[in-house]
Amino acid sequence: MSSFRRDFITKPIFAWARGVLPSMSDTEREALEAGDVWWDADLFTGNPDWSKLLKQPPAKLTAEEEAFLHGPVDELCKMLDDWKINWEWRDLPPEVWDFIKRNKFFGMIIPKEHGGLGFSPYAHSEVVRKLSSRSLVAAVTVMVPNSLGPGELLMRFGTREQQERWLPRLADGRDIPCFGLTSPEAGSDAASMIDSGVICKGSFEGEEVLGLRLNWHKRYITLGPVATLLGLAFKAYDPDHLVGSETDLGITVALIPTELAGVSIGHRHLPAMQVFQNGPNWGKDVFIPLDYIIGGKERVGQGWKMLMTALAAGRGISLPSLSAAGAAYAARTTGAYARIREQFGISISKFEGIEEPLARIAGTAYLLDAARRLTCAALNDGHHPAVISGIMKLQATERMRIAIDDAMDIHGGKAVIDGPQNYIGNLYRSVPVGITVEGANILTRNLIVFGQGAIRAHPYLLKEMNALGEPDRARGLDAFDDAFWKHVGHSVVTLFRALGRSWTGGLFAPAPDAGQATGFYRQLSRYSSAFALCADMALLTLGGALKRKEMLSARFGDILSELYLLSAALKRWEDEGRQAADFAALEWCMASGFRTIENRFAEILASLPNRFVAAILKFVVQPFGARVLGPSDRVVHECAQLVLEPSVVRDRLTPDLAHVDDDGGLARLEKAFLLVAGSEEISKRMRAAHLHDWEEAVKRGVITQAEGEQIKSAREAVAKVIDVDDFAPEALSPIYKKPNVHQFFQELGEQRAAS
Repeated sequence: MSSFRRDFITKPIFAWARGVLPSMSDTEREALEAGDVWWDADLFTGNPDWSKLLKQPPAKLTAEEEAFLHGPVDELCKMLDDWKINWEWRDLPPEVWDFIKRNKFFGMIIPKEHGGLGFSPYAHSEVVRKLSSRSLVAAVTVMVPNSLGPGELLMRFGTREQQERWLPRLADGRDIPCFGLTSPEAGSDAASMIDSGVICKGSFEGEEVLGLRLNWHKRYITLGPVATLLGLAFKAYDPDHLVGSETDLGITVALIPTELAGVSIGHRHLPAMQVFQNGPNWGKDVFIPLDYIIGGKERVGQGWKMLMTALAAGRGISLPSLSAAGAAYAARTTGAYARIREQFGISISKFEGIEEPLARIAGTAYLLDAARRLTCAALNDGHHPAVISGIMKLQATERMRIAIDDAMDIHGGKAVIDGPQNYIGNLYRSVPVGITVEGANILTRNLIVFGQGAIRAHPYLLKEMNALGEPDRARGLDAFDDAFWKHVGHSVVTLFRALGRSWTGGLFAPAPDAGQATGFYRQLSRYSSAFALCADMALLTLGGALKRKEMLSARFGDILSELYLLSAALKRWEDEGRQAADFAALEWCMASGFRTIENRFAEILASLPNRFVAAILKFVVQPFGARVLGPSDRVVHECAQLVLEPSVVRDRLTPDLAHVDDDGGLARLEKAFLLVAGSEEISKRMRAAHLHDWEEAVKRGVITQAEGEQIKSAREAVAKVIDVDDFAPEALSPIYKKPNVHQFFQELGEQRAAS
């Protein structure tokens, strides 16, 4: 029976599919093969196994990692003055560079056997998170060597000799690394790079050896201006066939000591007024031996796959950690500022117009840290989930952007006027950097999350594609027959599963016993089955053309992203012991995510080119239309309240940020917040007596002298927070330091007035 099915039913389908399947470039295939799948594969089945998620051990720090976080990391935070770093020094001061190297911040991920700290991905994430809440320049400086760069690539692909030579030097800071990938001709499309390395014989350290003559131009390279060891991506060529029969060998990565002849390095970019070391570099006829290729001669041409594999992990740590820190920082500072700032005689936190963005900030902080922790838990277990890493980079940086915009709006002029007391303006300026690097968000949303996820995480699609691409036609047909009919069976089951769950509102969808949160699991099970069905139908009706339907792909990617992020929020709720006081944050996350999911389904069903299939899908998955409107007014109010009072809830929502005991803007804010909250009952008695002057209130016996002094201290503290910096003209512009400049401007003004 199976042979009849294969020969008379599957064979024509196989022949048709081979004819319409678009060709896959080597870079596309290598990107797909990089990393692995994890919880994203469960979501793609349409029937996620919640027990698998809940059994995942939460990410935890070891005692050694905890000691580092509250030892050297805290000490480093105390050394950082963000205003001076950005506006006076334009760099980290020498003592900070020395401290970073001496305490092996550059070697967090390097194993102890090679002189590094051997920390887990979660420890790496926690360090970046805390540093980000104090200085983005310091955070970026530390995170880059521990993310995509020579260290990660050497650990994964380097020869033992390379590891023993370079890793100890990277770990203790003798060498500062950078990685050169982006070039003027190739940004998101890295495969278009024209940087080249030609295999030839040349002289190196007094001997004639077989090597590569390199020519390149890279830009946007973080740590590039100060790097002593450059990891370089280039296209390798062998025109004289010195290592094989092929001429074009493909993208390759190598180590370039920057003191080599022909290397030009040291100029700096200024990315969005952030002064972390970043700049261009060039190489002109730079000769290196073949053993400078990471992994040796055997790894020639494997550079793109190596990079994608490394990025599958690194993209899930660094920028999501920075983004989670940014959202938590915004929640803590904006909640405090809204609490102490008064307009029209009352705290602005009482206005519903403030509560809405404040709830959005608080909910985002809860969601991003939940997703960060879950992703780190997977990385700690040895997974390298490429699709999830893409989701995390995209969604974390985008949501941080919204949270920081909301924080700026609530702070108003306090956040607009720059100076040492402005604790949020620099974070606002830095947002575009995170949006752009490690895969631009537009590209990631429109092409990668669903485009890569549909192939990697789908239970059968990659098997079918591999079967269709099999050179041995008979073997390919057998493999396709097995995968295709399993896919058909899976789709039929998914159809009826989605139909039942959608028409009953998810009432009987599978869910663990999770108390108040049980219903949320049911809805995610419902949406997962609808997603799996719609994705299958889109792939069936559009085939390879789906990857050109970028807006459609982006909407599918948004749904997959929401399914993952909301799963993470539920996991956090469970791991933290189902804290009833935090439930408003969870409710906000769920209602916001469900609204996005339902709206994206409606948009997909309105945009599918095959209108007959779209009509069937609408009947199955969204018979009553998009019905979730987002968080209710009650949920918004309760979520906003989480950051408006000193409490364990507020601390749990914004954990372990850098708190430095000085007279900076953040320290002033925390002090005023505690004083205002502590004197609330006194203020209520004064308002009830229609009194504002605390001395008058003391005279009338409404409050005691001690309570009056408490009100005075709170008001003085608030005044210091609300105050903004100003500068003498000559402090801002060298023009004013010139002789007679004031007279010049006075005469200019008089001339304009006269005209």
